[in-house]
Amino acid sequence: MQLINYRRASVNRPPTPDAEEENDQEPTLQEIINIKLIESGEKEKLLELLRERLTECGWKDEMKALCRAHARKKGRNNVTVDDLIHAITPKGRALVPDSVKAELFQRIRSFLMSASL
Repeated sequence: MQLINYRRASVNRPPTPDAEEENDQEPTLQEIINIKLIESGEKEKLLELLRERLTECGWKDEMKALCRAHARKKGRNNVTVDDLIHAITPKGRALVPDSVKAELFQRIRSFLMSASL
């Protein structure tokens, strides 16, 4: 007796959207803001400001120390970049000083006001 394998389409899978439908969707406010920041060059300026402020306050050195400590704990050969990112990212976000966050938010607000968004 020979077994026959019948494959059925999943009943729970939603239909694949048409490419035309995806293009008809309007961008979200977040997407619009991101596009404006990129087009104006402001996003790169903000990223540079963030890098400067994080270096000035010692955040960057603290992250290096946390990464080294994590690597020593796990063993150098047992640590991947993904593992480091997963372990360190929550700590890194929590350690960004409020003053740096406030400065960036103020710069973004000013940009949005000047761009009339």
